[in-house]
Amino acid sequence: MPFNRWTWLALCLALAPAAHASSQLALDKGCMGCHGNPPQKKAPTFAQLAVDYARHANDPGADVRLAEQLRARHVFGSIRAHETLTPDSALTLVRWIIHGAP
Repeated sequence: MPFNRWTWLALCLALAPAAHASSQLALDKGCMGCHGNPPQKKAPTFAQLAVDYARHANDPGADVRLAEQLRARHVFGSIRAHETLTPDSALTLVRWIIHGAP
C-alpha cells in the first residue's frame, strides 16, 4: 500500500521528536565532548559516524549488535563514557546514528 501525504506527515511528526531526543541524549551523556564539532582527539563526528553506519539502516538486528559493541570495553579500548551507557541509551544512540544523526 503506497503512502499518502497524511501518512508521510504522521511519520515525519513521529520521527522528529525521536531525532531531537537522541541528539539531546548525546548531549546529556557527554558524547558531544568527543564526537561534536570539532571532534576531540581521533573521535569521528556524529556526521562521519552517520555516513559510516548508514549501511546498517536496513540490516535487521544491526542496531542491537552495534549497541552492544558500543558498550564493550574491547572494541574501542577503554572509553568510560561508552561503558557507562545503559543498553537502552546505547540502542537509542545507535539507531539515531544509523538513521543520519541529524
